[in-house]
Amino acid sequence: MLPSGSFVALLVFATISSITPGPNNLMLMASGTNFGMARTVPHALGVTIGFCAMTMVIGTGLVRLFEMFPVAYLALKVGCVCFLLYLAWKIAIAAPISSTSAAGLATAKPFSFTQAALFQWVNPKGWTMALVAVTAYVPRSEPRLGLLVVVLVFGAVNLPCTVLWTLMGVKLRNLLNNSKALRAFNISMALLLVASLYWVVVGEGASLS
Repeated sequence: MLPSGSFVALLVFATISSITPGPNNLMLMASGTNFGMARTVPHALGVTIGFCAMTMVIGTGLVRLFEMFPVAYLALKVGCVCFLLYLAWKIAIAAPISSTSAAGLATAKPFSFTQAALFQWVNPKGWTMALVAVTAYVPRSEPRLGLLVVVLVFGAVNLPCTVLWTLMGVKLRNLLNNSKALRAFNISMALLLVASLYWVVVGEGASLS
């Protein structure tokens, strides 16, 4: 079991890394604005459960692979950055829903639960958070129990944070009631998504989410 001091440190780390802006939160905010709360719920659940599942897998051995073959992590990071740049482009050029036809509105879809869960595997910020959590907060004396505690803490903290960011997007939806404003918002979200990759390119960090 984690000592009380380590548990508090883990709780602080999980809260800060989950609540601050980053790929997941920016995409949830954009989804809340474009699709509303109800249609974004699967996305939010996919983020939390997908991240917890990834952390569990990393904690059970994948981190050892990266220690043995650092080039594998570098290749993963490059691929993740490229994929996020592609997502940023898609967000920027997305047609505002308010300006689409009824048929277009029906076919416009937010991330599904599965898509959001799988996205965690190409989110460089998520990888860093999981690697730091496993290496810094899982005790070597009780690795299985420690890993379970880490996963449960992140699950308990991350879900409210995803809901909060989605709600912020929903509130903005009422303000962005014309196609030009929504287009400007989508472009801004795309640029912020690109900006959130700065720490990945320049150096590792774990204080952004």
